[in-house]
Amino acid sequence: MLRVVPSEIPQPKRHQYLLGSVGPRPIAFVSTVDEQGRHNLAPFSFFNVFSSNPPVLAFSPARRGRDNTTKHTLENILKNKECVVNVVNYELVHQTSLASTEYAEGVSEFEKAGLTPIASEMVAPPRVSESPVQMECKVIDVIPLGDQGGAGNLILCEVVLMHFHENIFDADGRISPEKIDLVARMGGHWYSRSNQGLFQLVQPTTEIGIGFDQLPQDIRTSSVLTGSDLARLAGVEKIPDETSVNEYKLTELSELFIDYENDSATLEMKLHERAQSLLRNGDISSAWKTLLAYNH
Repeated sequence: MLRVVPSEIPQPKRHQYLLGSVGPRPIAFVSTVDEQGRHNLAPFSFFNVFSSNPPVLAFSPARRGRDNTTKHTLENILKNKECVVNVVNYELVHQTSLASTEYAEGVSEFEKAGLTPIASEMVAPPRVSESPVQMECKVIDVIPLGDQGGAGNLILCEVVLMHFHENIFDADGRISPEKIDLVARMGGHWYSRSNQGLFQLVQPTTEIGIGFDQLPQDIRTSSVLTGSDLARLAGVEKIPDETSVNEYKLTELSELFIDYENDSATLEMKLHERAQSLLRNGDISSAWKTLLAYNH
């Protein structure tokens, strides 16, 4: 049996062992505001509920392992002592992942991840409209757990108001695990979905996705592509250039353009359906070229 003394191994290896061993971990999608009232939104899987009377949640934004800096969520909470904890279901997971990108201070992850902020009633930070459960919280305490990279900051917060999408309840008024369809983090890129088991989703590291706000209007308002599809597109650092799009159009899409040369509406729908299939098979580059080909 492998024997490990945590203090004797490098922090990244220790981090890997802990996250691979403790799971599935629920995800707190936490919204905060800074002193200027600007919105911030970030996911944390060091999270759980620890009391029902009073109702208390805890999550822990860790100091970054690479440079020992702190996250905007922690900085905002230290100043304002309020947050909203939004839960994450499968429908939200790609947009949640996109919101974990290290955008610059003051950039709204709501806008970049294509999510809708709605006003809270008892705290300043907004809620995520798309989340099936939104919990307005007052911060009780923030406990630093260390001062080196990887050290957590345990945030204890009391839930003062809860909001639920009504479609997550069963006939007896209980939250249905099948209907809420929560996701949780495992080790590495692995997630657990309450309805269908494990899946993988690569997390943003140093890449900065272009975000929903940079998607072309016809793509962002597609009647075919879902929020999850758009999040996959918005996660790229740059879109394909015109030359590569035209080459792809000639080699892969020529038959579609010939078949529907006199029916532009159907052509656009067929291209969006093809792009959706490519996205769900992980071929984001080809999906982009398919969508951009319509206007080239």
